[in-house]
Amino acid sequence: MDVPWTIREATSRDVAAAAALERRCFSDPWSEASIRETFAGPGMLNLVAVRGDMLEGYVIAHAIAGEAEILNLAVAPEVRGRRLGGRLLDAMLQHLRQAAVRQVFLEVRESNAAATGLYLSRGFEQVGRRARYYRRPEEDAIVLRLGLERPA
Repeated sequence: MDVPWTIREATSRDVAAAAALERRCFSDPWSEASIRETFAGPGMLNLVAVRGDMLEGYVIAHAIAGEAEILNLAVAPEVRGRRLGGRLLDAMLQHLRQAAVRQVFLEVRESNAAATGLYLSRGFEQVGRRARYYRRPEEDAIVLRLGLERPA
């Protein structure tokens, strides 16, 4: 069953809910202040997925000079496996194409097979590794890259 999420640009009203979701999803979460900065910063693209009045996912990217980095993608644990992560990623990639981004990078925990599978399914390729990049627990990051075509 496809759950009817609305994916839209994040606003300052979404900061507290995104920070709460961040704390639920990650062992080394960003602070609410960091999320507030990314939602307001230049070159930032931020999308949230809401169902009713519940924020159930978000994706944050930074774009500059034809390149972008996906900084964070989170999906509420209770709705994982329903393709929301893929919908958020696809929506962000579309936004990045429209912003004339030519390539996208991201890091993913080496042990995060679900996220890695999602990114590989969208055409990302491994281009590197960052030793001990993540904390709590310490772990290597796999660096992935995707070349984007311009919108038709």
